[in-house]
Amino acid sequence: MSVREINFDGLIGPSHNYAGLSLGNLASARNAGAVSRPRAAALQGLEKMRETIRLGLTQGIFLPQWRPDNAWLAALGTNVSHAEPHIRAAAMSASSMWAANAATVSPASDTSDGRTHLTVANLVTMPHRSHEWPQTLKQLQIAFGASDAFTVHGPIPAPFGDEGAANHMRLAESHGAPGVEVFVYGQSGGPFPARQHVEASKAVARLHRLAPARTLFVQQSEEAIAAGAFHNDVVAVANERVLFTHEQAFADKEAFYTALKAALPGVEIVEVPASAVSLADAIRSYLFNAQLVTLPDGAMALILPTEARETPAVWSWLERMVAGNGPIRRLVPVDVRQSMANGGGPACLRLRVVADPADIDPRFLLDEAKLDRIAAIVADYWPEEIAPADLADTRLIARIEQSWLTLVDHLQLSGDLIP
Repeated sequence: MSVREINFDGLIGPSHNYAGLSLGNLASARNAGAVSRPRAAALQGLEKMRETIRLGLTQGIFLPQWRPDNAWLAALGTNVSHAEPHIRAAAMSASSMWAANAATVSPASDTSDGRTHLTVANLVTMPHRSHEWPQTLKQLQIAFGASDAFTVHGPIPAPFGDEGAANHMRLAESHGAPGVEVFVYGQSGGPFPARQHVEASKAVARLHRLAPARTLFVQQSEEAIAAGAFHNDVVAVANERVLFTHEQAFADKEAFYTALKAALPGVEIVEVPASAVSLADAIRSYLFNAQLVTLPDGAMALILPTEARETPAVWSWLERMVAGNGPIRRLVPVDVRQSMANGGGPACLRLRVVADPADIDPRFLLDEAKLDRIAAIVADYWPEEIAPADLADTRLIARIEQSWLTLVDHLQLSGDLIP
C-alpha cells in the first residue's frame, strides 16, 4: 500500500442523547430536551462511511466510549444513580462520536523526525467532553501503536484548551507532500467561550516537530464564534491546495491569506462572501462542516449535510460554484440529521490521517462487509429512542453497556478496551 488520506469516523454510540450540554453550540441548545434516536443516528453515520468507500476513499472507524463513565463519576464522589442530572448527563454523553475532536494529526512529511504525530485533545472547556481523552488515547494507541511510523502524545495540560483537528487545517500540493499546517485559535465571542487556546496550539506544533516557516497560527473571528462557530471547521475547511472558507471566518483574513500564499504558492482560496451566504445560514446548514476530499480521479468533492441542500442561499451558491471552473467539482449530500441536531456535521464525525494503511491496526479499517456486520449489531442492540429523563433508567444503562460490549467483542477489541 502507499500513503493516502484516511478518514476515521466516530461511530455514534448507544447513549446518544440531546441533553443540551454544549454552550455556544446552537443546534445542541435548540434541541435540548428532545428525544434522540441512537439507532438511526449510528446507521446514518455508517451510511456516510459507506458513501466514502464507494467514492473510492479509505475509511476507518473509532468506537463509541463506555458509558456511563463510572471512573469520572467516582472521581467526583458519586455514581450514576446518585449524580445530579447534569452530571449524569455529562457522564452519559456520546460526544466522542465527533472524531474531529479526538486529536490533532501531523503527517510524517511535515515532521522533522519523519513520523506521523497525533496529540489527543484534552477538551477541557466542556465538562461532558473533558473526560473523553483517556478512552480516546487508548484507541489511538491501539490503532497507531503497532508501527514506529507513529508517535501518539497525551493531552496538553489544563488550563490550555485543545479541541483537536476541528481547529486545525493542513494544505499541501498533495496529501503525501510536505504541507503547511494552520492552527486556528479563538478569543471569547459574545457570550460563548473560545474552545481552542493559542498556547495549546503552539504546544501541539512543538510536540509534532513542525517547521516554524510552514506553521501558521491564525485567530478565528470573534464574530464567527458569537454567531455559533464554536470550532473553526464550522466556517472553513481545507484539502490539499484548496482552502474553502467563509469571508468572516478569520480575525485578520488578509494577513492570513498573505502568509498562506507565501508558505504554499499554489494555494487556491475559495471564499464564500457574506453577501451571498450569511454566517447564520452557513452555521445553520453546516456548509463548511463538510468533508472536502480528493477523489481517485484527482477531482475534489464536498461531502456535505442535506441541510445545505435545504438552505436556498447555500445551495444556490454551491450550484454556481460547481458550474464554474473552480477546484471543487462535485457535491455529495449525506443524511446525518441526528448528529446535526446535536451540532455536528459530516466533518465533525471524522478525523483525517495521512498514512499507509498497512501501518494501522486493521481492526480500525473498514470495508463494506465490515460495515454490514457493524450495522447489524447497531440494528439489534442500539436503543431506538432516548429522552433526557431516561438517562437515570437502570434498564437503559444496562442496554447501553451491553450494546457496547457486543460491538467491541465482535471487533475483537474487548480485551483492549473494556474499562
